[in-house]
Amino acid sequence: MNNLLTILTFIPLAGALLVTLLPACKTMLIRVVGIAASLAALGMALGLAFLYDRAKGGLQFAEQHAWIPALNIEYYLAADGLSLLLLILTGIITTFALFALGERSTKLSVALILALQTTLLGVFTALDFIHWFLYYELSLIPAFFLIRMGGSAKATAAATQFFIYTLFAGFAMLLGFLAIHAATGTFDLTELAGMGLGDKLAETFPGVASIHTFVFFGIFLGLAVKVPVVPFHTWLPNAYAEAPTPVSMLLTGLLSKMGAYGFLRLFFPLFPDLMMEWAVPLVCFALVTIIYPALVALGQTDMKRIVAYSSINHLGYCLLGIFVVGAGAGIPSPTSDFAAAMTGVLLQIFNHAITAAALFCFIHFIEIRSGGLRGINDFGGLRARAPVLAGLMGIALFSALGLPGLNGFVGEFLILKGVFALTPIPAALAVIGIFITAVFMLNIIQRVFSGPLPVQWNAFSDLTLSERLIVTPVIALMFILGIFPQLLIALFN
Repeated sequence: MNNLLTILTFIPLAGALLVTLLPACKTMLIRVVGIAASLAALGMALGLAFLYDRAKGGLQFAEQHAWIPALNIEYYLAADGLSLLLLILTGIITTFALFALGERSTKLSVALILALQTTLLGVFTALDFIHWFLYYELSLIPAFFLIRMGGSAKATAAATQFFIYTLFAGFAMLLGFLAIHAATGTFDLTELAGMGLGDKLAETFPGVASIHTFVFFGIFLGLAVKVPVVPFHTWLPNAYAEAPTPVSMLLTGLLSKMGAYGFLRLFFPLFPDLMMEWAVPLVCFALVTIIYPALVALGQTDMKRIVAYSSINHLGYCLLGIFVVGAGAGIPSPTSDFAAAMTGVLLQIFNHAITAAALFCFIHFIEIRSGGLRGINDFGGLRARAPVLAGLMGIALFSALGLPGLNGFVGEFLILKGVFALTPIPAALAVIGIFITAVFMLNIIQRVFSGPLPVQWNAFSDLTLSERLIVTPVIALMFILGIFPQLLIALFN
């Protein structure tokens, strides 16, 4: 079969359509159908990873058909190790979020989550820009309504801010690619890679000075808002804090990864020369994205906002690896250092998604028991009443601060190892973010789980059996990938 990626992409959408046909009162059936559709997509992604020829490498399972011949737009899907990594991640996080949604599942919420999953799968497999861009922008629609399900006026404002920011950033990227198409006649990302866009753009737009640079920063903006890169991040804390917590799991675990994927799939191959030319500003963007959100997280008391700012901080390390490797393309014989940094980037993308989604899930369990409270000053001593919750959430917090032996350590270590060999000063400055992260993560453990137990939490209950079953596979994955990271490295190396 040569349409495996198309089938994979539309499995969740088929599940979403089936969910809309079910009676609204059949909550359990809605949950089962939604989880089954997401698990089917995950199972197929794992099957493709098994079928992927690692010896051959490169893009496989290709589907390429004429779509709009007049504009040379194609329906073009294919997957390599990077794509497969994110296809598997999409299945894991979506299924995790659907399980966490639990009895709060509704036809609308489940259908929107599955629709979002389809757009994500499309982003990670499409190789024609217009085809890719449609999925990239369509993801805004289910995400917007999922954030609004927070129900408050703040949730509506956060959803609107998210939509406007990402929509207009997407337009900036679209304008850049329209200029590229005018100069090259193609939207095929594999053809555009290494084509030498600067000369072609200058020939096509001789009256526009620095057109290559304008296109470069237009596409940078479109991706930077999605990651997000500081200072284009202001939509994220509000969206993560005001969305229902299972939706926050999807936002941090998957939507932010679309931007990181875009930097790897679009930005890095198309602009190697400009990445070298603008190396210093790009690396500064990455360093600010590492350090500033960590400092802001220190002053937060809302656990969801702490994890939100921590998410920006962790993705800053991915940007640092990408930008430093791009800037170091002219260094003689840097192969092993490049490999270490880029391997770290891919591990960090995957591992951060697992850890951050788990943290939001634990906050969700705390909210259920506390009537919606999630401030670190609202609790204290919960370990006495909920030792399993304290222990499992503690593992996720230690993973987030990069404790060796857990999945959060490996990616950051390899990024810093590779970056230090290429340019030591940014690597040394980036370590500041690790120390700050340790402070606010340990602060959560101290304020929420340690100390005397307030009287109002004497009846605070520990995790139920079903809740333990939801989080245990993810906690196990943190240990497995922390001890055997080669399980993932073998896929994309």
